[in-house]
Amino acid sequence: MSKQIIATAAAPSAIGTYSQAVRVGNTIWVSGQIPLDPRTKELVAGGIEAQARQAFTNLAAIVTAAKTTLDDVVKVTIFLTDLTHFALVNTVMAEHFKEPYPARAAVGVASLPRGALIEVECIIAL
Repeated sequence: MSKQIIATAAAPSAIGTYSQAVRVGNTIWVSGQIPLDPRTKELVAGGIEAQARQAFTNLAAIVTAAKTTLDDVVKVTIFLTDLTHFALVNTVMAEHFKEPYPARAAVGVASLPRGALIEVECIIAL
């Protein structure tokens, strides 16, 4: 099977050696999105709530570019530098996803690129 690269200017361009998303067959893997403003490529200000909103907005933009919706997401992984932010991030996630929710993991990490407080990635199955 061949792989199709998915990219959009509505989300930050890659800051490393990766694609925003890759589709193979009926599965799409969306790379981790940190809370960068797609226009300025700078980390958004405003703490964890603003960063969570931007990270999910970036993720949703790539999902849309893949001609799918968040309803097609089967797995979300959230990386947090402070797990005490989990409840707030859960609230922000609920603004983007509806029931039945995808499977999810939340992982505490020591640090993230550019000093981000959150990174979000997902897998889509069609």
